[in-house]
Amino acid sequence: MAIGKILLMFLGVTLFGFSSTMVNGEFSIREASVHDIRIAFEQDKLTSRKLVEFYLREIERLNPVLRAVIEVNPDALDLADKADQERNAKAPVSKSWLHGIPILLKDNIATKDKLNTTAGSYALLGSVVPRDAGVVVKLRKAGSIILGKASLSEWANFRSSDPSNGWSARGGQAVCPYVKSADPSGSSTGSAISVAANMAAVSLGTETDGSIISPSSYNSVVGFKPTVGLTSRGGVVPISPRQDTVGPICRTVSDAVYVLDAIVGYDRYDAVATRKASTYIPHGGYVQFLKADGLKGKRLGITIDSYFGFPKTSEIAQLFEQSFHKLRQGGAILVDGLEIPSLEAIFSMLGGEQIALQAEFKLSLNAYLKDLVTSPVRSLADVIAFNEKFSDLEKLNEYDQDTFLEAEKTNGIGKLEKEALRNLTRASKDGFEKLMRKNKLDAWVTPLAVGSSVLAVGGYPAINVPAGYDSNGVPCGISFGGLRGSEPKLIEIAYSFEQATKYRKPPSFKP
Repeated sequence: MAIGKILLMFLGVTLFGFSSTMVNGEFSIREASVHDIRIAFEQDKLTSRKLVEFYLREIERLNPVLRAVIEVNPDALDLADKADQERNAKAPVSKSWLHGIPILLKDNIATKDKLNTTAGSYALLGSVVPRDAGVVVKLRKAGSIILGKASLSEWANFRSSDPSNGWSARGGQAVCPYVKSADPSGSSTGSAISVAANMAAVSLGTETDGSIISPSSYNSVVGFKPTVGLTSRGGVVPISPRQDTVGPICRTVSDAVYVLDAIVGYDRYDAVATRKASTYIPHGGYVQFLKADGLKGKRLGITIDSYFGFPKTSEIAQLFEQSFHKLRQGGAILVDGLEIPSLEAIFSMLGGEQIALQAEFKLSLNAYLKDLVTSPVRSLADVIAFNEKFSDLEKLNEYDQDTFLEAEKTNGIGKLEKEALRNLTRASKDGFEKLMRKNKLDAWVTPLAVGSSVLAVGGYPAINVPAGYDSNGVPCGISFGGLRGSEPKLIEIAYSFEQATKYRKPPSFKP
C-alpha cells in the first residue's frame, strides 16, 4: 500500500504525533470506541472503507518502528466495501456490534484466507490451514473485518526459557508505543501495541499464562482473559488445551466486552471445553454488565504476600493507592491483608506448571501441525530441525530453543506429568478457590499481571485495566481475577473502575 504525500498532508500529523484525524470535519477515528464508530456509521459520518483506510495508513506510518503488525490482509478494503454495502442494504448482519469493525488477530490464530498463520516463525510460513479458527468463524459471522495478523513473542513465548518479549523472527522486536526502551511484555505483544497506538479498532490475543493481561498492562490497554473454554481454541497454534484461552485486547472495557460477546460459545473443533464452558454464558450476553455503578457492594480481595501483593513503597505504590481510593469511592469493599492459604505449599505445587506444559505442548503442537493442509514442518522435531538449519533466520537476537528441546524429550502424559497435574489442581482448590470462597470475594486484585500463574493453572478469568503511568511514562495496569464463569462480575468491576478513573491516554512517544 503506498501513501501519497497528499494523504500525509491530509492526516496533519508527524510521526507518533497521534493528533486527531477528522472525517468530514466531524468524526475523530483515533481513540474511537466501537460504540463511537457504530454511531458514526448510523449517522453517515463514516464508512468501513474510510475506517480501514485510516488503519492501513497508520500501520504503514507507525509499524516500521513499533513492529506490532506482521501482515496486513490484502482483501481488507474489499471486505470493508462489502460491509458498507450490507449496511446500506440494512442486512441483518449489519446490526451486530462488530459489523464493519476492523480487527487484528494474533499470528497464532488461523485464518483460511490470504493471510499466513505462523506464530511469528518462518517454520510455518507458507503453511495452509484447513479452516478458520473457531473464534474467526464467529467474527466473520458478526461481520468483522479481518485487518491482518499482529506480531507476538515467537511461538507465544514458549520457545525459550529466556525469551525476548515481543520478538519473533518474522515480526522483529516490537516496541512499546509509550516508552521505546520499556519492556512491551508478551506474548500478545502486537495485539496490545496495535490497539494502543490506534493501528486497529480492536484485537485478539491468546493466553496460556499472562500473555493477554501482561502486555495489556504494559501498553495501557484492556486485556480480557476469559475462562478456559469460554472461547474456542480450535485453529489456534497450541501450548496447552488445559490453559490456553483466546480473548480481546482493546482500548476500553466496553470494546473488549463487545468482542467477547461475539466470540464465546460452542465450537465442534474444541467440543469438550467449549460445551462445558458454554454453561457460563449468561442469557442476553455480556454487554448487560457494563454498569457504571458495578463496583457497588463488590468484595475485592488484596493479598499481602511479597509476590502477589501490591508494593508498599515506591512511585508505583502511590499509583495503586489512588486506584484503591477510586475502588472504595465506587462502593467496593476492599478486603485487605489477606494471605493465600498454605502459600509455600502452593508455590511448590505451581512449580509443576512447566512440567505439564512441556508434555502438553508437544502433544498439542504435533496434532496441530499434522492437521495442516500443507506445511514445511509436521512435528515439534521438524520445527527444532528447521530452527537449527536456518539459524540465520530464527536466531536474529540469540533467541534459543531450550524449551522446545525439553518438550521434545517428553513422551506423553506419564507418571511425572500426572503428578504435576494433580498438584496444580490441588493448588487451585487449596489456594485460590479457598481464598475466594472463604472471604466471599467477587474478585482478587493484583498489580500488573503478577497473579497470572495462579489464574492460569486453574483456567480462571481475569481482566486488566489501565491504572496510570510512572514518572517515565511507562504504563501499569491493575488486574481483577475471579472464579471460573465469573466474567459478569469482572466486567461490572472493571467497567465501573475504568469509568471512574479514565486513566488511559493515547501514546505520545516520539522516536
